[in-house]
Amino acid sequence: MKEKNKLKIAVATHKKFQMPTQAGYFPLHVGKSCHEQKLEEYVGDDTGDNISDKNPFFCELTGLYWLWKNTDSEYVGMVHYRRYFKTLKKCYGKNRMNYILRESEAIRFLQKYDMILPRKRQYIIETLYTHYSHTHYAEHLECMRNILMEKESSYVPVFDKVMKRRSAHMYNMFIAKREICDAYCAWLFPLLMELEKRSDPGSYDPFQARLIGRVGELLMDVWVEKNNIHYCEVPVLYMEKVNWIHKGKAFLKAKFLGEKYGASF
Repeated sequence: MKEKNKLKIAVATHKKFQMPTQAGYFPLHVGKSCHEQKLEEYVGDDTGDNISDKNPFFCELTGLYWLWKNTDSEYVGMVHYRRYFKTLKKCYGKNRMNYILRESEAIRFLQKYDMILPRKRQYIIETLYTHYSHTHYAEHLECMRNILMEKESSYVPVFDKVMKRRSAHMYNMFIAKREICDAYCAWLFPLLMELEKRSDPGSYDPFQARLIGRVGELLMDVWVEKNNIHYCEVPVLYMEKVNWIHKGKAFLKAKFLGEKYGASF
């Protein structure tokens, strides 16, 4: 049975972590069926209608699928245990949990917009396509383009335009009106299921096997633009420091030496 609330924002996680206490948020153990250590105090994405066992390939999108199929709130969204939308209100103190977007703010935005998206990530010297091809494998994007040609051909021009851009709404994070989330998921998941069949993600190492989630991340802007979704952007709040030097070195090795990424940063 679907749960009814005004707003439900899943905090996708695969391990125990400090969680928000603000109304509207709840921890969701993504890929719970795949993990030996079950976080029993967290809701799992392995109940009801679910694809929890696909988590090694779909990443946090197994959590989005669970939200789509098993909740019935007026507004719905997903963030990460390490990344949240940041409040626009003035806050003080060092506790980063106090800087997370409030339920009241999110609802106020969604009374005016269809969707809340993270502020675009800028790539500057790379397009989305070249960045993906250097750090992962270009054939994943080519495969998705072929799938779109066969099943959703009207999206191909937008896909091509988005792949040439140097910025994007990343992280598979959003908060949206229920009907917007439902429409997006109904479009997204059949495409990703087809990509899974054609790309054989299990043949890659565990890091590169997460290709379905990564391609899904790039499809969001394609769907948003094609459907003229009225959205607002909100800054992203990082709960852990990013080692930009280490990340930069890995990117340069990928771009100039052909060394694919082997871990997250």
